[in-house]
Amino acid sequence: MHITECIVSAPGKAILHGEHAVVHGKVALAVSLNLRTFLRLLPNCTGKVCINLPNIHTFLSWDVTSLQSLLPDQADDLKNAKELDMDLVPRLRSFIGVTDGITDTSTMAVLAFLYVYTSVFAESRELPGLTVSVWSELPTGAGLGSSAAFSVCLAAALLSARGAITRPQAGLEHTARWSEEEMQLINTWAFLGEKIIHGNPSGTFESQTDSVFVWLVPMLRILLTNTKVPRSTKVLVAGVKDKINKFPAVMNPVLESIDAVSCKCQQTLSEMATEPTPEHYDVLEELIDINQHHLNVIGVGHPSLDRLCQVTLGLGLHSKLTGAGGGGCGITLLRPDTSSSVIQNAIQEVKDCGYDCWETSIGAPGVQHHSPSSMKEEVLQLLNSL
Repeated sequence: MHITECIVSAPGKAILHGEHAVVHGKVALAVSLNLRTFLRLLPNCTGKVCINLPNIHTFLSWDVTSLQSLLPDQADDLKNAKELDMDLVPRLRSFIGVTDGITDTSTMAVLAFLYVYTSVFAESRELPGLTVSVWSELPTGAGLGSSAAFSVCLAAALLSARGAITRPQAGLEHTARWSEEEMQLINTWAFLGEKIIHGNPSGTFESQTDSVFVWLVPMLRILLTNTKVPRSTKVLVAGVKDKINKFPAVMNPVLESIDAVSCKCQQTLSEMATEPTPEHYDVLEELIDINQHHLNVIGVGHPSLDRLCQVTLGLGLHSKLTGAGGGGCGITLLRPDTSSSVIQNAIQEVKDCGYDCWETSIGAPGVQHHSPSSMKEEVLQLLNSL
C-alpha cells in the first residue's frame, strides 16, 4: 500500500440563531466558522503509527504489529459503516489502558483516531505505518465544533490514504474538495468518530441534525469571543425545560419568537447572497440584539456575556452568545465598512475583560484538501515541527 503525504482541514461551527429553541423543535441556523483544524498525514517507514495532538499535549506511537491483533475477523464494507463496532471499542480501550469511565479530551481523541484507523484499513488486513499530526485554531470544549472538525479531518485523511476516496486535484488556490459521494463517505466516518468522542447520540447528547438548519451563508466577518467561563450544556438545557414547564404561556411565545428570528435571518442571508446592502446589515444587527434578550429571558445568559455586549455596543457593534450560553462564547458582527481601528479597539477592550478574542468569518468552506503551498506559513511550520 503506497501512502503519500496528505494535508486536510475542516472548519469549526457556530450557531447563529436558535440555540436551545432547537431542542424544542424550532429552527436553528448553524454556520461554518473559519477557524480551522488542520491534519497532516505522512508515511512512516519505521513500522509505527504515531499521533501528535499538540493542542491537548498528546504525543503517542504504537508498533503496527501490536495493533494488527485488534482487527476484527470480518471487516465491514467501508460504505456501509453506519454503526460503531461495539466489540472493537472495548478492545481499543483495553489496548491503551483506560477504563470505561474515563472520557477526558485526550483519551477520546486517541480512541477516535485508533477506531477510524483500524476500521478503515481492516479490509486490506494491512495496517500501514504513518504519522498523523493535528493543529487546531479552535479552542477545545467551547462549543465551536472542535471535535467534529477533528473527526472530519481524520476521516478524510485516512480514507484518502486507504484509496477509498480520490486525491482531488487542487485548483489555482491549491485547495480542492471531493465529489458529493465522497463527501458522504467522509461524513459517515466522521460521524462514527464523533460517536466515539461523545457517546452514541442519545440521552443528554441528543442528535439535533434533523432540526438544525445548516445554511450556506455569504462570508460575514465576525469577532469570536471565548469568555472562558465554563458551563454545563446539560444543566442549561434542563433549566430551560424547567422554565417552559413552569411558565408555558410565558416561555412558548419566546421560543416562537426565537424561531421567527432564525427564519428572518435565513431570509436576509439568502437575499445577501446576490447583493448585500447596508440595510441587510441593519436587519442582522437588530436580530442579534433581539435574540440576545430572548436568550437572557430563557435563562441562558451570563454576566460575562452581558459585559461582552456592553463593551462592543459602546463601539457600535452588536453581539450575542453562541452555543449553550451560561458563559462560553459570543459572536460580534462586523460590517464591511467597520474601520480597522474600531475592530482593534473592540478586540483590545474584550481582551481587557480577561476573554480571548479573534477576528474571523462565518460561511467558510467545508473540508478541504491542501497543497503545502496553500497553507498559512505559521500552521505549516507547526506541522513541520511535529
